[in-house]
Amino acid sequence: MAVNRMVLNETAYFGPKSREVLASEFVARGYTKAMVVTDKTLVKAKITDKVLEVLDTEFIPYEVYSDVKPNPTVSCVKTGVQKFKKMKADCIVAVGGGSVIDTAKAIGIIARNPEFSDVVSLAGVANTKNRSVPIIALPTTAGTAAEVTINYVITDEESVNKLVCVDPHDIPILSIIDPELMAGMPENVAAWTGLDALTHAIEGYITKASWCMTDMMHLKAIQMIFENLEKAVKEKDMEAIHSMGIAQYIAGMGFSNVGLGIVHSMAHPLGAVYDTPHGLANALLLPYVMEWNGEVCVEKFEEIGNAIGLDMNALTREEIVQKVVGAVRDLSVRLGVPQHLSEIGVHKEDLKMLAKKAFVDPCTGGNPRDVSVDDILELYKKAF
Repeated sequence: MAVNRMVLNETAYFGPKSREVLASEFVARGYTKAMVVTDKTLVKAKITDKVLEVLDTEFIPYEVYSDVKPNPTVSCVKTGVQKFKKMKADCIVAVGGGSVIDTAKAIGIIARNPEFSDVVSLAGVANTKNRSVPIIALPTTAGTAAEVTINYVITDEESVNKLVCVDPHDIPILSIIDPELMAGMPENVAAWTGLDALTHAIEGYITKASWCMTDMMHLKAIQMIFENLEKAVKEKDMEAIHSMGIAQYIAGMGFSNVGLGIVHSMAHPLGAVYDTPHGLANALLLPYVMEWNGEVCVEKFEEIGNAIGLDMNALTREEIVQKVVGAVRDLSVRLGVPQHLSEIGVHKEDLKMLAKKAFVDPCTGGNPRDVSVDDILELYKKAF
């Protein structure tokens, strides 16, 4: 009988204007100054302001670090660590998507575990001794669930690799999932991040380490995403955006504890080499990998089909896989996601190099079907 571990964050708030609890939580926890980690796009769009206004209302001291970029780098983290020390802050407020929250996690871990200041030594399961600086995470995208996971990903510019870091010490102490902070996403970003959440839910549901508690989470997340993603993206329906914020969080609770698979393994090199947005890479690759994994996941694919309202009666095993993969692909197409790597600037001559990088990615071990470099290369070629 296996021993299963669950690590979740301490407190989370959900709902419109839930960001307004930030000030009272800050004071109640005895913090004195915040480092606000965000990015310039969110500052320009005045989304960060929605959070700063809450701090300003209660005269809470803070300084802003907004030099985070998509697919954040080692140098971005190192700069953030230096800024944190100069600010003399005692907590981090992360306002942004996965890139921002991942950067905040790396800063918070290194600030309390300076022996990892090179950043690259955090890759894999790092043996940190101290919990991160307290992080309060306010996600602005409904996708990565970084606010509830023990994972973060940083790009190493020198080796051109993504460092997948796994550390229970990094989990934010408080998460605030306010759909009003997510409503300003451009349509393409909303689609990519929503399909990123779907990838988390599906990969977490079929990963080798899945078990009843995470299955419950992932299946509910899949159902909610299919019900709400299109309305959230195309209609900016606030109820749907709120539901997407919950769905991606539920998926994060699950996959953070059981891992993912080769959709992520294959997406990570695209981000490192081409700076491809992570959600876009996952969205494009998901149907191809699902089809390949389906051979060993038929029963779970049937459960997914039932959860999203497909008629799964009297189908062969192959038909079950094709019907569920078809539903995922159709959703992706309706949301305007490119369906081939050639459409997003990937070079055919790089596929072998990408396959080698994907094979050694930490997510590969969780894939439900055993995989080789050649298998991954063939999947890249099919997606090309």
